[in-house]
Amino acid sequence: MATLFEPVQLGSLFLANRVFMAPLTRTRADDKGVPSEFAATYYSQRASAGLIVTEATQISPMGKGYSNTPGIHSTEQVRAWSRIVESVHQSGGRIFLQLWHVGRISHSSLLPNNAQPVAPSAIRGNAQTHIATGSAQVSEPVALSASGIKRTLADYRRAAINAKEAGFDGVEVHAANGYLIDQFLRTGTNQRTDEYGGVASNRARFLKEAVEQVLEVWDSKQVGVRISPTVDFNDMRDDNPLDTFSVAVGKLNDFGLGYLHVVEQAQDSKGSADEAVALSARLKTIWNGLYVVNGGYDGPKGEEALRSGRADAVAYGRAFLANPDLPRRLQLRAALNEPDPTTFYGGGAAGYTSYPTLS
Repeated sequence: MATLFEPVQLGSLFLANRVFMAPLTRTRADDKGVPSEFAATYYSQRASAGLIVTEATQISPMGKGYSNTPGIHSTEQVRAWSRIVESVHQSGGRIFLQLWHVGRISHSSLLPNNAQPVAPSAIRGNAQTHIATGSAQVSEPVALSASGIKRTLADYRRAAINAKEAGFDGVEVHAANGYLIDQFLRTGTNQRTDEYGGVASNRARFLKEAVEQVLEVWDSKQVGVRISPTVDFNDMRDDNPLDTFSVAVGKLNDFGLGYLHVVEQAQDSKGSADEAVALSARLKTIWNGLYVVNGGYDGPKGEEALRSGRADAVAYGRAFLANPDLPRRLQLRAALNEPDPTTFYGGGAAGYTSYPTLS
């Protein structure tokens, strides 16, 4: 069986190890969604990851859900991301952009003309977001019309084009953590009666069509998808997660994608960790390609996941946030820096590019 520190081939890309950097929202972009000047340093510091997946990046102005998160829909944003990608490549790293639409997890003050957020169904989430004045309850959404769905799918394609223009090695479609695609997938947020609602195959249609839009731009092996079958973050639930996500994963198999990225556990999730891992193991038997797990892993647990065949790579979040040289530290079993939660979101270099590497 592979170890965390063995290379892996992802299509035409050679990845130096199987320690991936999970997407981490840091809310350090400017008011126009342009990544900060510090971002190139931040990502290049972490270039020893087998693969970096960027922070979630909104595909359109309507996809925004939090203050100071980056986008990939304007010329200025593309130009800034291009500098970041160049810096990572110069440091020997590989980097994918995560494509994000928040759906109902937004606030009207963040959206064009104070619009209501959009979602598969007009069900307001019991969740908070961050706006200019601080934390706020998310706004009530409107259900996407048929034409609205088409426009949103087109936004995925345009974002994929912009990511390619910025020089990324690939893209990850964010279908996890209670955002738009996840809202279509799960029964608690999708009460549609058209071809996008009802049975699991219908609820997976939006995910399938979003991926198809991205594949018009990118080779299939340069595309990954992230899901979170049991995560209850952002007021999410599903009547039968095994059925829902078995169908979704089966549909994704048809595309020959680069990888499937599964969030097994999220911070503060109320679900059973054992049940989440068991469901992930079931999905692994369905998936035909590279299988990446995320959630609560340290070095030994990551190694065990690979040795047991439950995963082909492990994505680390907070550990990578605080340890720019995480692969080396894990391989040497060295002590890890502790992340500082007070600097997770917003601010400047402190708690962003200031964590030390091993001397």
